[in-house]
Amino acid sequence: MLSISAIEEIFKKLSVLNPEPTTELEYKNPYTLLVAVVLSAQSTDKGVNKATRTLFEKVSTPQQMVEFGEEKLKQAIQTIGFYNTKAKNIIRLSEILIQEHQGQVPQNRAALEQLPGVGRKTANVILNTVFGKPVIAVDTHILRVTNRLGICTAKTPLEAEKALMEKIPSKYLQHAHHWLILHGRYICQARKPKCYLCPVVDICEYKEKNLVKSKT
Repeated sequence: MLSISAIEEIFKKLSVLNPEPTTELEYKNPYTLLVAVVLSAQSTDKGVNKATRTLFEKVSTPQQMVEFGEEKLKQAIQTIGFYNTKAKNIIRLSEILIQEHQGQVPQNRAALEQLPGVGRKTANVILNTVFGKPVIAVDTHILRVTNRLGICTAKTPLEAEKALMEKIPSKYLQHAHHWLILHGRYICQARKPKCYLCPVVDICEYKEKNLVKSKT
């Protein structure tokens, strides 16, 4: 496992390259980001953005979503995986936001996790991206990247989250999960990591480094 100083060096390098990282999901306000994150489960950000660009021109509040209705929502998001279940959850969470939160997205994890379709990862994305909380939303990219780098040896997202919250220096926590997600999405990819492009390859403990760019 990497030392705390090595972990700090990783985030120092990532922060220099991308000082203000953020989600690649497109949104207009906290509510539309919540909807986008719910839709992104087992789907790509690119696919979600393609569906929501038109949707969010018509719908940007919980009240508008309820009035839009489940059937129209299904049609709008039918290119996204599990769209029937996601549409049902989005309509219901919109109703709950109206009934219990004055139409606003709550700022605490417990309230967020009470919403249909919202788990710990989704709640953490909202807390971090919207409300600036120094939390980490662990997805498959982060689980893979942090294990490869040698930051932790977690087997589950919750284990990884707890380990990362302890090991990552506090000054980097605000942006840590975005740096790690982007790193996993574009460089430390699952099948064939682009180690030849990696800014922290000299620190990384991954043994099967791909240091030569393929000519194909």
